[in-house]
Amino acid sequence: MREHDEILWQPGADELQRSNIARYMGWLAARGYGRFKNYHALHAWSIEDPDRFWESIWHYTGVIASKPFDRVLGCRQMPGAEWFAGARLNFAENLLRHALHGDASAEALVAVSESREPIRLSRGELLGQVAALQGFLLAQGIGAGDRVAGLVGNTEHALIGMLATTGLGAIWSSASPDFGVAAVIDRFSQIAPGALLVVNGYSYNGKPFPRLEQNLELAERLPGLKAAISIPLLPDIGHPEGALFTPWDEALAAHADTRPVFEQMPADHPVWILYSSGTTGVPKCIVHGAGGMLLNHSKELMLHADLRPGDSLFYFTTCGWMMWNWLASGLVTGARLVLFEGSPGYPDLNVCWDLAEREGITHFGTSARFLGGGRKQELAPGKAYDLSALRVIFSTGSPLLPEDYDWVYDQVKRDLLLASISGGTDICGCFVGGTPNLPVRRGEIQCRLLGVDATAYDDEGHDAGHGRGELVVRQPIPAMPVQFWNDPDGSRYRGAYFETFPGVWAHGDYVRFTEHGGVVIYGRSDSTLNPGGVRIGTAEIYRQVEQVPEVADSLVVGKPVDGDVQVLLLVVMAGDQTLTNTLVQRIKGLIKENASPRHVPNHIVQVPDIPYTRSGKKVEIAVTRMLQGCEPSNRDALSNPDALDAIAMRL
Repeated sequence: MREHDEILWQPGADELQRSNIARYMGWLAARGYGRFKNYHALHAWSIEDPDRFWESIWHYTGVIASKPFDRVLGCRQMPGAEWFAGARLNFAENLLRHALHGDASAEALVAVSESREPIRLSRGELLGQVAALQGFLLAQGIGAGDRVAGLVGNTEHALIGMLATTGLGAIWSSASPDFGVAAVIDRFSQIAPGALLVVNGYSYNGKPFPRLEQNLELAERLPGLKAAISIPLLPDIGHPEGALFTPWDEALAAHADTRPVFEQMPADHPVWILYSSGTTGVPKCIVHGAGGMLLNHSKELMLHADLRPGDSLFYFTTCGWMMWNWLASGLVTGARLVLFEGSPGYPDLNVCWDLAEREGITHFGTSARFLGGGRKQELAPGKAYDLSALRVIFSTGSPLLPEDYDWVYDQVKRDLLLASISGGTDICGCFVGGTPNLPVRRGEIQCRLLGVDATAYDDEGHDAGHGRGELVVRQPIPAMPVQFWNDPDGSRYRGAYFETFPGVWAHGDYVRFTEHGGVVIYGRSDSTLNPGGVRIGTAEIYRQVEQVPEVADSLVVGKPVDGDVQVLLLVVMAGDQTLTNTLVQRIKGLIKENASPRHVPNHIVQVPDIPYTRSGKKVEIAVTRMLQGCEPSNRDALSNPDALDAIAMRL
């Protein structure tokens, strides 16, 4: 039987001498930053001298800026750290650098969808479409600081929309089209977009899902909207009839001669808005800055992911997940993007491995659930497909089981870096993850990422050493949000991350840092859910369950099952009502229709009571800890601790 921390892969000569991180270490030595004998020494320097470290990242990754920064890090407190004050830059200009200053004829992306043939764009063609969309947006009065929202699929349209928007100094925000109108309004209504991009429908598991009526309703419920663009992802159903809507092709054709615009903005100027899961109410609007995203993504993609010009980056994601933003930033490296819109299981779980062979994918990103599904179905992609180009597999969304490490190295490919990575929407990046110059150990994430001062705290706020505890970050990093939208005094921002341990970022993961410098994540310590690696919130489920008169109260938690998380809905019935199969199906249908298919619980269980704190708040964390096999530490804070015992008897 294999040991939990058995070494499954060792870096070879290429990784130790010719990887980007090896080149970076040589670059540091040549320029007087220091000589570092290994990754751990480099990481120690990156958190001991963050000013010099992030300065080196700025110069090594080749940031394009019309004005350099006056200082790397001004105010150092969290929250409120000030990064790259005085600098003026444009996020989209940096992502499009290889189209502007390199080989414009090289392929920038291929977009694969269930509903159409693949679309290929060169770097020059991508730049041209970005400029044309900018011309349309400018004609509608969209400029710096305005919001552009996209209810879009993972196709070239979303990428063009984001680049056009951020090039203008406007702010991009996106969601997945499988969300119900209510869930989309919960997000977009808060930011009052001036322009909207929507797909006319999408295909999933071989079935089309038109969205014409939903798009009209969405536009009607966004009163500040100036214009909407309809994207023909389903080519045979047309476009909404509303006066606000312009077909995608018409919008671009009318401005085909427009030159690209790259407004130079401060480093902390908002580049996009992402959303929290909606655990305690409507989702929080997390605002990320252009400079922070550019520097952190460049570090992660160039150094940790080892992406190089000519590589091909694939990540299975929707545009409602931060991994889409991470994937889009792959353009900064000169790599080609492989975009996929559809189901990773249609017609079967081999569809993405087949894509890897056809497109020569070098970097393959997916979820732990996908890899676990391949293991359970006893797939052997390495034998069925030519994966000779593949160098790196990323896994995120939930902890990767040791058995899934085995499956990757036994059935996919022996000679590759399996990089389990973990971070969040909160930083649109990673705290811990992979690096090409360390071994991969079974069941462990390889390392803390450069510049990230992460550790585990016990309940008293002390370093847990190699014991389990809350994942915390003790020093600022550029990827931390610049603000929450509509949070003028910063109270919601502080409450989200800094109330548990004042002045220290508490992330909500339950982790252990190993003696090797690696990381084991045991799951979420808060109430955010990640079934199948997609982050969702309990409040969006509660809002639907509250519409069911037969249910008096409810609680939503994540149940760990075989390395993934299943959504468990506990219900207290009203009066003498009982939970019937008919009612279960009605509740699931309501959630699917008004939230999304991902919000639908795997199990609905009747219980006599729901635990509450003495101040009247539902206690999801205590039940989550119980399902993780841990004794809740705060029973005394409950007004009805016996509710936990009753729940335990039914699970």
